[in-house]
Amino acid sequence: MANLNKTASPLLVYLAFATVYVVWGSTYFFIQKALAGFPPFILGTFRFLVAGALLMAWCRFRGEQIFDRKNIKYAAISGFLMLGVGNGIVIWVEQFIPSGLVAIMVASAAIWFVILDKPKWKENLSSKSTIAGLIIGFIGVILLFGEQIMRSLNTSQSDMQILGMALLMIGPIAWAGGSLFSKYKSDPQSSVAVNTAWQMLAAGIAFIPGSFLTSEFKGFHWENIPLDAWLSIGYLIIFGSIAAFSAYVWLLSVRPATQVSTYAYVNPVVAVLLSVCFTNEKVTLIQILGLIVILASVLLINLVKYRNATKATSSAAELQVSK
Repeated sequence: MANLNKTASPLLVYLAFATVYVVWGSTYFFIQKALAGFPPFILGTFRFLVAGALLMAWCRFRGEQIFDRKNIKYAAISGFLMLGVGNGIVIWVEQFIPSGLVAIMVASAAIWFVILDKPKWKENLSSKSTIAGLIIGFIGVILLFGEQIMRSLNTSQSDMQILGMALLMIGPIAWAGGSLFSKYKSDPQSSVAVNTAWQMLAAGIAFIPGSFLTSEFKGFHWENIPLDAWLSIGYLIIFGSIAAFSAYVWLLSVRPATQVSTYAYVNPVVAVLLSVCFTNEKVTLIQILGLIVILASVLLINLVKYRNATKATSSAAELQVSK
């Protein structure tokens, strides 16, 4: 992994972060639109099987090695945890729970990255700016969706909503665990695109039993799916899965996990900005404060990494001059 960190193009890193931040921030909106035509498990199956098949076909066309038993096993485990469990829970609970509450629970993934990343405990837990950034970021997300939370808490909760909130406590743990598993277990020399394709295929297969257990295919007709739902799932496949998830898996291989995990705080910001631009929703002063706090937390989390990178560059330059 160290070699990858040194050779990764800064421009590619910035583009990958931008893709993960912006595209994933928009997927909350498109998941809800897709659910208007697709039941949740069929949605997950179709989305990830199609995305995985398209990416695998592209890898095959490029002549990359596809079948490696060890890499397939690791990719299947990480894909099941991240997409099958983590993303699957988000898709399912958005039927019952407002997106604000979902965003709150998903944002906790950034904290779980620090808790579960045992090889980096010493580095992360000794960094005051990293810990402060994680805590402040979570507070910012609460401020951002505070009004939605209060409305939800002041209304009676159904059994499905209570179950959904319980599941949302598990989802971020599975996502962070699967991400770290992918980061440390994947072969650094293997193709990121191939690994990503296997992860999506594994997740798509994992959704299939759920669709049968919940009898989703009864009464489901492909011809009745509205155009908006088709366009939404098309966006989720091309941009949410192939582009953003590929960028995310690549970032895990070249950047620290705590830095990559900042997506969990930035995504809600993007979601709110998109809502303001494309719906009648208005931003309140509390929400603006939440946006500022979240962005400040991302800066804090990355502060130590930037300082260390600057010091390393300066030391290398001084060493070169002394020679």
